[in-house]
Amino acid sequence: MKILITGAKGQLGTQIIKMLESMNSELGPINNAYKNAEVIGIDVDQLDITNLNQVREYISIAKPQIIINCAAYTNVDACETNEDLAFKVNAIGPRNLAIVSEVIGAKLIHISTDYVFAGNGTKPYREYDLTNPQSSYGNTKNAGEEFVKCFSSRFFIVRTAWLYGYYGNNFVKTIIKAAKEKGYLDVVNDQRGNPTNAEDLAYHILRLALTEEYGIYHCTGTGECSWYDFAVKIVEYANINCTVSPVTSEKINRPAKRPAFSSLDNMMLRCTVGDEMRKWEEALKIFIKNVEK
Repeated sequence: MKILITGAKGQLGTQIIKMLESMNSELGPINNAYKNAEVIGIDVDQLDITNLNQVREYISIAKPQIIINCAAYTNVDACETNEDLAFKVNAIGPRNLAIVSEVIGAKLIHISTDYVFAGNGTKPYREYDLTNPQSSYGNTKNAGEEFVKCFSSRFFIVRTAWLYGYYGNNFVKTIIKAAKEKGYLDVVNDQRGNPTNAEDLAYHILRLALTEEYGIYHCTGTGECSWYDFAVKIVEYANINCTVSPVTSEKINRPAKRPAFSSLDNMMLRCTVGDEMRKWEEALKIFIKNVEK
């Protein structure tokens, strides 16, 4: 088996590669089908996924059975001023991978986001709910989903949210650093979603990739909270003496609109391979313990 992972230097791409190397995870062992897999991790310095000819040439030679696209332009605010670049990476890139994966008969796992929804709901979004993005980031990621659905017949679109992992920068590491340095934090309390440990997400991606249960999936930590609630737990579990105060989104003015409520329901997981995503508090507590070690 040959697996190609784009965006391999990011926190999710790195997590998947490390998991395949160890054949183990915090949720349990990895399927033995991956034991002798050849894993090719690439990033933009090796392959520009926005260039169709490059993608066609590289993948036609590599001939992977599974392609996992972790590459994305995720700077939400920068997407507002660099929309062409965001569209190239978040939409054209997945389109190119979908076109070429279809030619060689490979499965394509494409990582997407809660930002494809309007973010004004009152109950967790399910996979069949209509998308209605409200930002350039959300629009370009939504376009990427549409391209994948259009050009690939063996696709898994996996939407996740509020992702943090052992590799790279993320909200958890930022809060720990700021809490230690400042002793006080203002964190928004009017945006709700699902904190997701990259370990859990990587584990489920690898489970899905061995199946033919194609379609759109939500894959987030179990339970929901606000960014303020999330920060409070981070400070508590890291045992940092820090005051965390709730503020409104208006006070922290940013170029891109954030979803007020973008909680996702892992319905497809439950109905197919099974949902083993941990409660967000449990996954966070273990993460912080391991980071401190």
